[in-house]
Amino acid sequence: MNRITATFDRVRREGRAALMPFITMGYPELESALDLVPALVEAGADLIELGVPFSDPLADGATIQATSQQALENGMTLARCLEQVAALRARGVEVPLILMGYYNPILQMGVARFAEEAARAGADGVIVPDLPPEEADELRAALQAQGVALIFLLAPTSDDARVCLVAERAQGFIYLVSLTGVTGARDQLPPDLADFVARVRRATDLPLAVGFGISRPEQAAMVAQIADGVIVGSALLRTIGAADDAIAAAQAFVRQLREAVGTPARS
Repeated sequence: MNRITATFDRVRREGRAALMPFITMGYPELESALDLVPALVEAGADLIELGVPFSDPLADGATIQATSQQALENGMTLARCLEQVAALRARGVEVPLILMGYYNPILQMGVARFAEEAARAGADGVIVPDLPPEEADELRAALQAQGVALIFLLAPTSDDARVCLVAERAQGFIYLVSLTGVTGARDQLPPDLADFVARVRRATDLPLAVGFGISRPEQAAMVAQIADGVIVGSALLRTIGAADDAIAAAQAFVRQLREAVGTPARS
């Protein structure tokens, strides 16, 4: 059983949803992830999504775009991201680490080589927002051969045929985009989010994690009542960027989220 499956099984037994913070690797400093990831795990993160910075992050809103640009200016690359994943494993980080990045850098590295390097570093899953499932066979096969999951996204606009297609090909979990638009904190979650989650759940037994637009503990608590995982990115990065002590601020924010998704048990 891989780390992703084991983690979702564990949190399900605990009667709660998994918390998955997102950080941009290389932000605010080139090697910040080496300190941030262990700190977030200590604060209660169950899985960590590691953003690989890219110059044209089409799925991301202003906050993650800005952090990606800073990370690129700091010298972050896909190869350095993988080196830091390996370093995190060497330092004893055991939670699932999920790389989120765009397809162009993977193509530049080479699909087979990327899959091998990701597995060797200790990554458990890969999310590629600009790679539709119909065009993902090569990467999916290469990652599957290395025991790394390729995680697909679904949006509220995904019709039933696409939901079934992704359910057939998904590994690890399915990432549900809560809204139509890019990443970024929102004041309110979409009113039809529960219906969207229920529609996908009818098509798969895989865990469903919801991201995009979740910024406050009460929003995380609401999503935890209907989904298996809660993903928070932009609000965490904004907290990190505004703090004098990024580690302490990130930990305090994630502890609030962890408390919100940890209780009460989901019905």
